[in-house]
Amino acid sequence: FFDADEIRGAYVLAKKARPKTPVTLNQMIRLVASLGGFLGRKSDGEPGAKTIWIGMQRTMDAALTIQALREES
Repeated sequence: FFDADEIRGAYVLAKKARPKTPVTLNQMIRLVASLGGFLGRKSDGEPGAKTIWIGMQRTMDAALTIQALREES
């Protein structure tokens, strides 16, 4: 569902270190949703489509930037 550049971009934007173990889909969805404004509080439930969409836009921008920088060098 997520390629390596998307995972890397999401973690860079969130200013978090990537875990050494593979990232689960649930971890990625919550990370992307947090980039879209999801707070993840105890009573918040699961992230909605809008927060995931906004987070995906930011994640894709970061992934495309990473790809462009790789191609440039």
